[in-house]
Amino acid sequence: MFKNLHPNIKIRIITSFMTRVVGTMIFPFMAIYLSDKIGQALAGIILLINVFVSILVGFYGGYVADRVGRKKVMVIGQLFTVIAFLFMTAANSPWYDSAWITSFMMLIQSVSSGLMNPAAEAMLIDVSTKENRKFMYSINYWAVNLSIALGSIVGGFLFKSHRFELFIAITTVSIITLYLVTFVMKESFTQTVSVSEKINVFKDMAANYQTVMKDQLFLWFCIASTLIVGIEFQMGNYISVRLEEEFVSHSVSLGDMFTYRLDGLRMISWLRTFNTLLVVSGTILVTRWMRKYSDHKVIYTGFWMYTAGYAVLGYSNSAILLVVCIFIATIGELMYVPVKQSMMADIVNDDARSSYMAVQGLTFQVAKILGAAGITIGSFVPSWGMALAYLVSGMLGIYCFTKVTGPLKKEGEKGTKKAAAI
Repeated sequence: MFKNLHPNIKIRIITSFMTRVVGTMIFPFMAIYLSDKIGQALAGIILLINVFVSILVGFYGGYVADRVGRKKVMVIGQLFTVIAFLFMTAANSPWYDSAWITSFMMLIQSVSSGLMNPAAEAMLIDVSTKENRKFMYSINYWAVNLSIALGSIVGGFLFKSHRFELFIAITTVSIITLYLVTFVMKESFTQTVSVSEKINVFKDMAANYQTVMKDQLFLWFCIASTLIVGIEFQMGNYISVRLEEEFVSHSVSLGDMFTYRLDGLRMISWLRTFNTLLVVSGTILVTRWMRKYSDHKVIYTGFWMYTAGYAVLGYSNSAILLVVCIFIATIGELMYVPVKQSMMADIVNDDARSSYMAVQGLTFQVAKILGAAGITIGSFVPSWGMALAYLVSGMLGIYCFTKVTGPLKKEGEKGTKKAAAI
């Protein structure tokens, strides 16, 4: 039950949900705003810089959170967020409009995200238990998708006409979050380095991440995650482009009362909507349904369903088959995500959780790059070749996960035998 989760978890999920709802009303449309104000090429460079800055600061944030504690880093990061949103609000007001100030404050916000995210993810592991982690990650996954769905719908209507009001809303949410993180959230990690202890930060940071990168089990997990998640990002990239070009339009008529023309653009819109509705309505149901099965069976069944579904989405132009396959792929995703996240929590070193989360966050960015690369590759490769590539990527990801689940299963069996002996 949600009410039985640690207060830190509830605060994190609720504040992230509120921030993401309003944030999704704004930031997906900022590329359009900046392109109009300062030009498409420069806007693209600025957004790319933001991504790289967030990644680099994330490594530093992960390192610091493992030295001084999660809460301190989260408070500082959230304070930067409040400042950035205050200036963004002023720079998008009816009295003053500055794309340059907005761009710079987006960079500051990327810095704050880089600081906060590894600490926040590590904190969730700190205060959760092996028994409730799958439920925690299921709720978090559900909240993320619901917030994105709500934000995307409302943002499309309000961004152009009420941008100032949206920035006021996200600033208000960030101030509430700062209060909760500062005065309500509890520290979940005891610092390992005293304030008076002198260290070479860069040398210690390099040694810290060198240790993380030597963890073969974690590296296999990251590689597998990248290969699997990279397939999902094809939906908004190659698959969308392919359906727009290849899908044969259909007209659905209901006598003289109603006629609906289903083209490629509308087909991809319906697939995304169906995917979102399934996630929002089915996350808890699928999680409860999967409780009676072993994690091993759930995660691999989910992987195969997910991979097979996206392989067909990369090739088929049948409306019915596309809907069936997005259903299969989404159910597979709902099956494997909580187990995979819980598995990640079991892998990471307790003394360097934030550092591990910083590296794990990099896999998400690489997966996004693979998703974008699908458009370029798809311009040279036929659709059946892309479908085959998705299948191969999924199979490689599944193979990499066997390198993770095997050792974890053996450790679990050893733990069970020790407990029985006692």
